[in-house]
Amino acid sequence: MTGGATDTVARPLLELTGITKRYGDLLANDDVSLRVAPGEVVAMLGENGAGKSTLMKVVYGLVRPDAGTVAVDGRPLDISSPKDAMGAGIGMVTQEFSLVETMTVTDNVALSGTGLGRVDRAETRRRVVEAMERVGVSLDPDRLVGSLSIGERQRVEIVKALFHDCRVVILDEPTAVLTPQDVRALFETVRRLRAAGLGILVVSHKLREVAEISDRVVVLRRGRLVGDRVTATVRDEELAALMMGGSTDEVAAATATPAGEPSELEAAVGMGDPEPVQPAGAGPTTGEPVLLLTGLTVSRGGRDVLSGIDLTVRAGEIVGLAGVSGNGQTELVEVLSGTLPVTSGTLEVDGQDVTSADVGRRLAAGLGRLTEDRRGSVVPQMSVEYNLVLEDLPAYTKRGLLDRKAVRAHAEAMIERFDIRARPADAVATLSGGNMQKVLLARALARRPRVLVVAQPTRGLDIGAYRYVHQQLDELRTEGAGVLLVSEDLDELRALSDRVVVLFRGEVVGEMPVAEASPDRLGVLMAGGGSS
Repeated sequence: MTGGATDTVARPLLELTGITKRYGDLLANDDVSLRVAPGEVVAMLGENGAGKSTLMKVVYGLVRPDAGTVAVDGRPLDISSPKDAMGAGIGMVTQEFSLVETMTVTDNVALSGTGLGRVDRAETRRRVVEAMERVGVSLDPDRLVGSLSIGERQRVEIVKALFHDCRVVILDEPTAVLTPQDVRALFETVRRLRAAGLGILVVSHKLREVAEISDRVVVLRRGRLVGDRVTATVRDEELAALMMGGSTDEVAAATATPAGEPSELEAAVGMGDPEPVQPAGAGPTTGEPVLLLTGLTVSRGGRDVLSGIDLTVRAGEIVGLAGVSGNGQTELVEVLSGTLPVTSGTLEVDGQDVTSADVGRRLAAGLGRLTEDRRGSVVPQMSVEYNLVLEDLPAYTKRGLLDRKAVRAHAEAMIERFDIRARPADAVATLSGGNMQKVLLARALARRPRVLVVAQPTRGLDIGAYRYVHQQLDELRTEGAGVLLVSEDLDELRALSDRVVVLFRGEVVGEMPVAEASPDRLGVLMAGGGSS
């Protein structure tokens, strides 16, 4: 955020000193100290597992620290619940909203702060309107929350914080489920809060957003605070190096690309060129369909979660699937993977009808799958070598017994080919997120699939692993396979895809070449505002 100096000399609104939290042998937070001043936006960066969520839970009273103190306005606090935090002037907005869809905006806000007894609804409504005016939120206070968009619901959560006179607001990955238009509206709200003298702590992993909205950036790595920088003066490479644990030069060298193309660093942390730049393997798609969905409908709990889906992925192309979380993407991946039955319509893989086929038949037809649930796709306590052959056990079985030598040889070859930082006998549970993802990629690609369905492939990965996964998907396309890429990261979709399809409330509402898939256009479709 530019404009307006931050008074870092003044007594901080929020001060954490020596926060330490252990879970058994895991040191989630290790002697973390930081400050947020009045009228200051502090962004917190760090990969998954860095300790960000634990630290925020400590501040908001969801977790008790083993050591350290939390102070507001110089006053040390004993925070043992969110009620204590709100009473001390701390509000928190998470990715998972705590709203009752069948109640109005006013009633949801009132519900968060009333105890037993009668409620003056007229006075509550007046205070809700006043809180909305403070942040420029224009919502009907009598509207049912169930009719609001995701972005509007997030604004209601911010209004709830202000309703309790919070002076410190924590935003935990606030843009993760928003359209580009909603992100802009959120940032305008943050600017208003900042101008009103509130302290804002934003947890994120996107450098582009951090650069736009923050005054200062702190970086967590493996539970420790490893960097505290003024946003306007810090380089992207320096922040990436702090997140990854390497030197600035090492990060710059590892992510270097030819002039005129966005680097892997830029793509991974959201700093890339706003226009999509296709990887070298991309080109005209003239191949035959390798994945064909026709009128695909899926019902769950008495309602259609997917309705009349028509979708084609051809050999030699990557099709990106965009949508705000919760609009049917997870169900579509489950259907394609064979874990959720089809209600009506057909599903073909490389010309074979597999609508009613089990998982084994779909894999045999040429389907590869990489779901967003990494840990649910492996047996954590089982070794790397046996996880690598889980989907292809008959090929490694002789006379009813597993050929251990063949399994070990396959694992050694996959470890070398996919640069998996592990030994064959290591338990998968001991691997980093990036290496676990490489194991899953190796298992899927070793079968040489005709089409790969991959969901959220780089979520939570460090920049090196992010780059590696993208290279593998690009190579798979170059070799003539098709890829269906499901991601909530528009930068990722626009960097890799040939075409982008948009899903809204279980229906395809748009499809376009990536060159036409601007963030604004995708955002309108993701919010249900029109079709292409």
